[in-house]
Amino acid sequence: MSEPTVAQATENIYASLKADNADIDVHIATLKAALAREGIKEAVFDPAKLAHNNRSGRKLMQAYFRQRGVTVTFSS
Repeated sequence: MSEPTVAQATENIYASLKADNADIDVHIATLKAALAREGIKEAVFDPAKLAHNNRSGRKLMQAYFRQRGVTVTFSS
């Protein structure tokens, strides 16, 4: 089985966020590994796909991911 790409890992995180953060830490670890494999420094998320698309929700997400070693930015 091949390793997931950054895009696949990001989609898994969107699904996890919609499922009340089910297995979010596993998906973050997968995303972190995919970012390292592809040489990307930060994960980019679409705010429209987030469950809580407000400033506090985005800042909370950034802080949570940062604690797990993933830098998060949002597309405009």
